[in-house]
Amino acid sequence: MAGGQCPSAILKYGDEEMKKKRRSGFIIACTAPAIILFIIFMIVPTIDVFRMSLYKWGGYTAEKTFVGLENFQKLAKNPKFFQAFQNSVLLIVIVTLVTFALALIFAAILSREKIKGQNFFRVVFYIPNILSVVVISAIFSAIYDPNQGLLNSFLQLFRGGKDPILWLGSPKIVIYSVVITMVWQAIGYYMVMYMASMANVPESLYESASLEGAGRIKQFFSITLPLVWTNIRTTLTFFIISTINMSFTIVKAMTSGGPDGASNVFLSYMYQEAYTNSSYGYGMAIGVTVFIFSFALAGILNAVTKRDEIEF
Repeated sequence: MAGGQCPSAILKYGDEEMKKKRRSGFIIACTAPAIILFIIFMIVPTIDVFRMSLYKWGGYTAEKTFVGLENFQKLAKNPKFFQAFQNSVLLIVIVTLVTFALALIFAAILSREKIKGQNFFRVVFYIPNILSVVVISAIFSAIYDPNQGLLNSFLQLFRGGKDPILWLGSPKIVIYSVVITMVWQAIGYYMVMYMASMANVPESLYESASLEGAGRIKQFFSITLPLVWTNIRTTLTFFIISTINMSFTIVKAMTSGGPDGASNVFLSYMYQEAYTNSSYGYGMAIGVTVFIFSFALAGILNAVTKRDEIEF
């Protein structure tokens, strides 16, 4: 036989190649629709945003004027953009720190402490996550109402007849009112995720730590936190990026960026410029800036939080 190969070996090799081709064809057939949709609805629009940021266009006419980087130069000199940038960064920092701190604390308490009605508290904490963001915005708008809102009515018990606080009408405190809303909305979801991770930590580790004299707080930082760190790292990146998107919906529903742009964030300012002020090209320049900022922030965060994975 030529080459020293027997017919059975050749047939077996041919069958394996055929199986590989069929398997590859099946995988391509399954993934092709998703890839095509991703390209059409994600890649192409993203490229178009970059392209339109180089034009001066109102968005509703056929006339487009190529201006190069003029929109970005205008952006760099606009104080309203820097105010929106400052508000976005403030929300990312404060909302992330407060949400994750409280979510971890509540998760640790409900996972390890014997509390009556644990399931009830889990459901109560998770309820905000199943509500629409618009509904949550309406609830907090009612709470913040200066005349009949629950918050001012409660504070009047201690403040006497002083003027009501304008929670959504004062430029100094409106963004912090948005912070409270976003924290309340997000805590339950991440608390449940961390409880699921903490449930997989072997109880024997805590028992050994207790025998060595470690208290609850020491156990949390020495055992719980390192063993769920991979989950924290993943959710942290996801949460920071989603905060940029979520802040737009909440700000739009509660304040529309007011008063006088004091609560504007990246995307609300972009929306105003692109669709309200008919500066579509300028709005797309803001979108490009947000896109680059988000990716850079995610990259920095992944690098800073990277550590060796602990197995148990």
